[in-house]
Amino acid sequence: MYRIFQNSRFLTIGNWLKLVLAVQLVIVGLLIAADVSMRWEFAGTSPKLSIESPVSPGDQVRKYQPVLPRVETPDTDLDHTIDLAADQPTRLVFSIHQSSDLNSVLHMHGEIAQGDANRFSAYLETLASPPEVIAVNSTGGIVDEALQIGRIIREQEFNTQLSALEICLSACPYILAGGIERRVSREGIVGLHQHYYETPGFMPVFLAVENIQRGQGRTMAHLIEMGIDPGVMIHSLTTPPNDIYVLVEDELIQSQMATQIVE
Repeated sequence: MYRIFQNSRFLTIGNWLKLVLAVQLVIVGLLIAADVSMRWEFAGTSPKLSIESPVSPGDQVRKYQPVLPRVETPDTDLDHTIDLAADQPTRLVFSIHQSSDLNSVLHMHGEIAQGDANRFSAYLETLASPPEVIAVNSTGGIVDEALQIGRIIREQEFNTQLSALEICLSACPYILAGGIERRVSREGIVGLHQHYYETPGFMPVFLAVENIQRGQGRTMAHLIEMGIDPGVMIHSLTTPPNDIYVLVEDELIQSQMATQIVE
């Protein structure tokens, strides 16, 4: 009994505060370690193939490359030519191109940054006539911005497309999903992975998890609203952020991420 009393005297208010602080530091350390492991691959891990390497069913996970060099290429099957910059712009760049059948194509190129949804709406208002098609080429970016852009595309009843040698990764497929008709070239790349949601380092683990789950719920609701099979999210949820899961033709069609595959 005397020993218990002595122990209880040791657990003063000051010592309790120190104990709580120590526990919080451990939690912060775990969150930082998890964040680092998500952002970088450590030495010694098996190297992933480049995203430009051919994929086949069962061999679809590639290294995620936020900056992917591209070359100028004509896309005769989708009837327009786009002058692609060497690197992805740090935010979306909008430009109008005229196709051979005189249809206008709005090309959306670059990372998806904060405020791009409002910029997209403002750009549409400057056009004398609305485009027939929205073409995408993006490594991804901010998920909520991509969801808003996808909804704008659906409200305006635009079609979307992904041309040959172009990419739509990470958050970009939520923009592609907004099209009434969604045409994807066999030479295009559509890829999914886990999204990174910014959370303060001092946020308790259960709140961080709640924030992530809320974000996942928004993306799943968006896909359902756009007529996409939410089962495609399995590939997103099971692929780490530093990798990318490339959808093959059957998956694009079966999930309705693409309504048509073109050459």
